[in-house]
Amino acid sequence: MHKQIFVNLPVTDLKASMAFYAAIGFTNNPAFSDETAACMVWSEAIYVMLLTHAKWRTFTTRAIPQPTSSEVMLAVSCESREAVDAMNTAAAASGGVSDVNPIQDLGFMYAREFTDPDGHVWEAVWMDPAAIPHENPPR
Repeated sequence: MHKQIFVNLPVTDLKASMAFYAAIGFTNNPAFSDETAACMVWSEAIYVMLLTHAKWRTFTTRAIPQPTSSEVMLAVSCESREAVDAMNTAAAASGGVSDVNPIQDLGFMYAREFTDPDGHVWEAVWMDPAAIPHENPPR
């Protein structure tokens, strides 16, 4: 089996969250979805498990953070700058909040951040590895 990542996220409205993630380009894997959880697929290696709060609590007793807090920013790569913009636009149109941080445009890299309906922060990023400055890389 190749290495994969399963990002587990607590959500308040499973159906709305599924619609949001479908709108920004994820597909649902019904084999791992039910009325308490949905497996949303970004790629062969990246899966997002959307879990109702009740289901989440079967995994941990730790508190679910408030939507205004931010513990992590989840980044996914896009094929182009236009795809980054399209994902951000789709997020805003589907219950998320667009551009929660300033747009990053470094020429060789372009990124925009948004939140899902539960406040989880995502970054859509495009990068041209051939254009990365090698003398003074960004820090």
